[in-house]
Amino acid sequence: MLPIDLIDSVKNISKEAGAAILEVYQRDGDIEVANKKDDSPLTEADIAAHQIIVYALNELTPEIPILSEESADISWGEREAWTRYWLVDPLDGTKEFIKRNGEFTVNIALIDNHVPVLGAVFVPVKDILYSGVLGQGAWKEDAGVETEIRVATTSISKEVKIVASRSHRGEELDAWLKKIEKSFKKVELLSMGSSLKICLVAEGKADIYPRLALTSEWDTAAAQAILEAAGGILKDSKFKTYRYNQKENILNPYFFAIGDINFDWQAL
Repeated sequence: MLPIDLIDSVKNISKEAGAAILEVYQRDGDIEVANKKDDSPLTEADIAAHQIIVYALNELTPEIPILSEESADISWGEREAWTRYWLVDPLDGTKEFIKRNGEFTVNIALIDNHVPVLGAVFVPVKDILYSGVLGQGAWKEDAGVETEIRVATTSISKEVKIVASRSHRGEELDAWLKKIEKSFKKVELLSMGSSLKICLVAEGKADIYPRLALTSEWDTAAAQAILEAAGGILKDSKFKTYRYNQKENILNPYFFAIGDINFDWQAL
């Protein structure tokens, strides 16, 4: 099946997982949190969303393997042979979920020969769904109304909008921002959680998202598919286009999610 034939089903799966997350999110009282081996938080909602997505994807495409954050113990010996697989973060932004600020998402991506060719990013609290298929387009569904999205044009002579992590800031990012502020007439900084940062670039509400801190491949794949379907690109710190499942370690390098591919960010 082609990615365009799968996108509607994947969008529905992301919404089903989002509904399970909301059921936990809207309960009274504190959210129970456990710690995984890497000390990252894990909640009942993470597990519920994972189970829904894995079951549904296995029903949809039983021949395509799945790598989810909550089933990440698949060996590199098995994974390196994959040419096509689903890459899933059932609840991206667990820290935002625990804070109850609404900035968390369900991320589902299809990787084909290392390239994210399909992506769905669902925002349960806002009922907003971003989706994209490489070569076919990208869309945003808000309260049931779907519109096509495209990246913005970047220019030195206009205001540039930079989106940054709400939970992860550091000296390297602050130094980079100071350098950029000298190059543009005006700089606006937007703060956001989870993969929504890349989606803001995809829909033209931000020009660039610099990520100068660690992430994992399931954090970015779905949003990268949407970004590239909308005309943008995701480059690593050496300004090479980032691709997936090319190494045993699933950690991403530092990267830049860029809207306007014709603007020379590397020169700055």
